[in-house]
Amino acid sequence: MVSKVSIVRCDDYSTSGVAVAEAISLIGILESIISEGDRVLLKPNVLAARKPEDAVTTHPSIVAAMCYLVKDAGGIPFIGDGSGMTHPGATAEAFRISGIEDVAKAHNVELINFQTAGYLEVEVPDAVHFPKLHISKAVLDADVIISLPKMKTHELTRYTGAVKNMFGALPLRTRKEMHLLADRKLFGEAVIDLYSVAKPHLAVMDAVVGMEGNGPSHGTPVNTGAIMASYDCVSLDVVASGIMGLDPMTVPTTVAALERGFGENNPEVVGVDPNNAKMSYKPSSGGILFNIPPYLTRFFGRYFEMRPKIDTSRCIRCDACVINCSAHAIEDIDGHLEINRQKCILCYCCRELCPQDSVDIEKSLLAKVITRR
Repeated sequence: MVSKVSIVRCDDYSTSGVAVAEAISLIGILESIISEGDRVLLKPNVLAARKPEDAVTTHPSIVAAMCYLVKDAGGIPFIGDGSGMTHPGATAEAFRISGIEDVAKAHNVELINFQTAGYLEVEVPDAVHFPKLHISKAVLDADVIISLPKMKTHELTRYTGAVKNMFGALPLRTRKEMHLLADRKLFGEAVIDLYSVAKPHLAVMDAVVGMEGNGPSHGTPVNTGAIMASYDCVSLDVVASGIMGLDPMTVPTTVAALERGFGENNPEVVGVDPNNAKMSYKPSSGGILFNIPPYLTRFFGRYFEMRPKIDTSRCIRCDACVINCSAHAIEDIDGHLEINRQKCILCYCCRELCPQDSVDIEKSLLAKVITRR
């Protein structure tokens, strides 16, 4: 069966609830993927602590609309993500500033910080780069996953949407390792390693206001006036990137997904004619990763580190960090706790949950210079 992608006009977030419902109705009912009592993860893009009008994060009205629709279909919605920033507390701050924390409170749904909820290691069958991955427990425990991406340009993948949105399910160490591949094709393949074991059942895209230029966080908001939906993330990305003025076959995540047998490169489009929705997004300039040779990126990138370190003078050995460390990286060394650098996945869970505030952050020289700037 050919995948369907819907496009619905939505020029203002005040009407986004109606537009989201219409976009889903055009591709089929939610009950086709949600059974009574299912726990349904709503995975927005909460990249950083930015206000909704900055167009960096999924608009809270889209998340609110999906809370209502999932409940109406008999599901139990919960919201979760992990910020892309490296400092502890980044995800909680991003939830608050983006307005998504308020949505969770208003709709009485659970809000899960992937970085503190923990990760599980899973096998990745037929992996290209990562045969094993640590993935958020919340993602793995969900009965249904709904991706709620923001339409944006991206310095590595040219475009970021429904497929790339699952990147937030990874701990920061793995994200860094993927970025250090420093090659668009290789990075796209690595993202599909993740997608192959954490594939959403539905994607609803916030394209009311997208981001052009130096996305995904430093670009310019652009009014696109659309909500898009599909039960196939790859097909949605094919159509959405085309609307932005990109050839979908230049988007490495899309190419890698199609090569692995995911999605379709010619899905059926319902609703608004994509030719009538086309924009000409300014592309990303490429960012620092593509202004220097890849081997230099890999070399210097290894030296950017912000690692948790236990201050033994304040630690009272309550073992909260040990109990909650997904990677089992905290070890008893001669009567005090130390973090094994090789095992640590940089989720900062130990710091977030320590009641004595005895976990500090140790920065490399390069990290000190960059974060100071």
